[in-house]
Amino acid sequence: MMQQYLRIKQQHRDELVFYRMGDFYELFYEDARRAAELLDITLTARGQSAGEPIPMAGIPFHSADGYLARLVKFGESVAICEQIGDPATSKGPVERQVVRVLTPGTVTDEALLDERKDTLLGALHQRGNHYGFAVLDISSGRFQVSELEGEEAVQAELHRLNPAELLVCDELIQPEWLQDRNGLRKRPPWDFELDSARQALCQQFKVKDLQGFGCDNLTLGLEAAGCLLTYAKETQRTALPHLRNIAHTNHDDSVVLDAASRRNLEIDTNLTGGRDNTLASVMDRTSTAMGSRMLGRWLNRPLRNATTLQHRQEAIAALLDNYRYEPLQVVLKQIGDIERILARVGLRSARPRDLARLRDALAVLPALQQQLSEIDSDALTALATRIAEHPELVELLQRAVIENPPVVIRDGGVIATGYDAELDELRGISENAGQYLLDLELREREKSGLSTLKVGYNRVHGYYIEISRSQSEQAPAEYIRRQTLKNAERFITPELKEFEDKALSSKSRALAREKALYEQLLDQLLEHLAPLQESAQSIAELDVLNNLAERADNLNLSRPEFSRAPGIIISEGRHPVVEQVLDDPFVANGVELTNQRRMLMITGPNMGGKSTYMRQTALIVLLACIGSYVPASHLKLGPVDRIFTRIGSSDDLAGGRSTFMVEMTETANILNNATEYSLVLMDEVGRGTSTFDGLSLAWAAASHLASEVKAFTLFATHYFELTALPELIPGVANVHLNATEHEDRIVFLHSVNEGPASQSYGLQVAQLAGVPRQVITDARQKLQQLEQEQIAAGESQTNTPEAVINPPRQDDLFGSALPHPVIEELEQIDPDNLTPRSALELLYELRSRL
Repeated sequence: MMQQYLRIKQQHRDELVFYRMGDFYELFYEDARRAAELLDITLTARGQSAGEPIPMAGIPFHSADGYLARLVKFGESVAICEQIGDPATSKGPVERQVVRVLTPGTVTDEALLDERKDTLLGALHQRGNHYGFAVLDISSGRFQVSELEGEEAVQAELHRLNPAELLVCDELIQPEWLQDRNGLRKRPPWDFELDSARQALCQQFKVKDLQGFGCDNLTLGLEAAGCLLTYAKETQRTALPHLRNIAHTNHDDSVVLDAASRRNLEIDTNLTGGRDNTLASVMDRTSTAMGSRMLGRWLNRPLRNATTLQHRQEAIAALLDNYRYEPLQVVLKQIGDIERILARVGLRSARPRDLARLRDALAVLPALQQQLSEIDSDALTALATRIAEHPELVELLQRAVIENPPVVIRDGGVIATGYDAELDELRGISENAGQYLLDLELREREKSGLSTLKVGYNRVHGYYIEISRSQSEQAPAEYIRRQTLKNAERFITPELKEFEDKALSSKSRALAREKALYEQLLDQLLEHLAPLQESAQSIAELDVLNNLAERADNLNLSRPEFSRAPGIIISEGRHPVVEQVLDDPFVANGVELTNQRRMLMITGPNMGGKSTYMRQTALIVLLACIGSYVPASHLKLGPVDRIFTRIGSSDDLAGGRSTFMVEMTETANILNNATEYSLVLMDEVGRGTSTFDGLSLAWAAASHLASEVKAFTLFATHYFELTALPELIPGVANVHLNATEHEDRIVFLHSVNEGPASQSYGLQVAQLAGVPRQVITDARQKLQQLEQEQIAAGESQTNTPEAVINPPRQDDLFGSALPHPVIEELEQIDPDNLTPRSALELLYELRSRL
């Protein structure tokens, strides 16, 4: 047996092998040690190898799902090795083979999946700075491919989709940010071969080429997709009929958010890694799990196509009319997660209760169609057409499956009575054998007239008719002698022999027949898989739209207006998440960004609401770009291509980056990639270094965004010097958040007003935070001293905006300031070798650079 195990383990070195032995899955050697550690199960030993006991651990096969779920959550892969031979006829160990491989990215079992989150398998291929990226949700059949330029775009996409497993070529050198990623799997280079990938994909989708999917020219993307398909087939060990197409993800169609922006905006994950107090937690009241997953995809990929968004808005408006969304919610809650059920049907791993839930869901569709027919909306009418009805499948499943089937088909009891005559007969024999024998005995006694005749059974000879010795000579001619006893004779008849054959094998035959019928049922459902999947996807979309209508009503959201003219104009905007956790009413504020006013310089006290004001602007824009209504009395939105946020501070100690380094990396990304159609949120740039360094960097970054990039920018700062920018650069305006003092304490008003803040209220905030009174007193004295020194120094300087740009010289950490580039160039010039003309040209050039 151990030789058999080791042969199997040799083929699955990277997986934990669950080796079936009777009613247990056993693990051996290092697999046993690791499983015992992860699952907190007993590590034992059995037999010997090289004189040492063989480590062994096991779990009951009937409760394996819970253990498998924990292992997958830990990022482990498991090879399930089952007995496929018959123990009764096997010589030596029963034949075993791996029937499937469970990996974090390819699980489909209900118990192993988060019902409200996509579980994705990704593949990434690289050539230079060009990347191909493919992603597959095997639990729904969604297959997508794209190509990306540059590491920043790849990191943003990985952060957006967060695949549980990522396949990469083992011959390519992986960048540092990828090497330590959880779920990274290295695959051989031939898995990424283009011709093989095209052939495998065409074969999977039953097409001659991939032009119809819009991805025929995506060389790197197709190589990644081919590797993905190969891996999926390896792990599932079966056909994948629910993978019917592949979609090209065009990133030009969506509003791009980089990884930092997604993290800062807390779209579906908060800064501590949870789901509480995120945009998704507030906006998700969907009735189905598949609707919840689709809403998550919408939130993480806002769109730029105004036509698509307006169609969604029209559907939401129709659902809000006369509160149409309320009865739809009731119907939708009766529909289960049929998207994943259909995937399991495609993989032939669907359980009886999956079919029962599918039956009940399809039975609800006529009521759903009735509700939709009463709503006047082109978008909802189109959805209703795609949802359709499937009466023939409802009728089939109602006939075939009992009302409340058991969890698994293993012990039978799934197929309903009346569905199959042969099964009913076999069940009748097994269940009614005793009564049949009594009836047979009575009938034969009356027919033969033999009073001593009786029907019996023993384990050696089976069923028999026994007649006493005195009457045995009178036995009917068709009776066949089976056994002679001292006082009786035992006979068998053709009828009893036929019953014996049926009765002794009826239970096992009934179970075998039931399993065959179940497989036939799956085959019949597979024939309808494509329209059923379209129905599931359309139901999920309807659920999302219905949910957005409910949220619009209960959260007091309004319909945004799209404009071709650049700009973001918000009236009475609110933060959708903060508003829900506040006990007091939320103070609404507006934003006005137009071609003539592209940057708002935001000042005000800490805790005054600057970050909330900036984030709510981004979230309002994001919600508008998924087609949702927004938390504002009105929004007029022009084209937006990207949303950038540089908010908060955190170290990346593992990556060797300080808080300031992280801040500057994010700032550099914004300055290099923002466009005039981007929304940029910049909060406290330059705070991680010395005052003058930070002020200079913040000034330069703001100036570049305002004068060169001309992005729509909200720039929050505590450097009061930056409030001079509106006097120097067109399109910049000052706004501030109000606060007032009352008895040495600060009261935040949270309202945004035009103009710069008058003071920062830093000491008052410190007092509010609980800093000891003595420290506050000492700080106030030091503040007064510094202000007097500044006034004295200021008397000798001209009080102009230009003076703010040239603060007193500040030495750096090593005692000498960095020279200006023009000075460095002057030091390299040899005046004796310059002609008068070249000297004059150089002078003009240096003057312009200064």
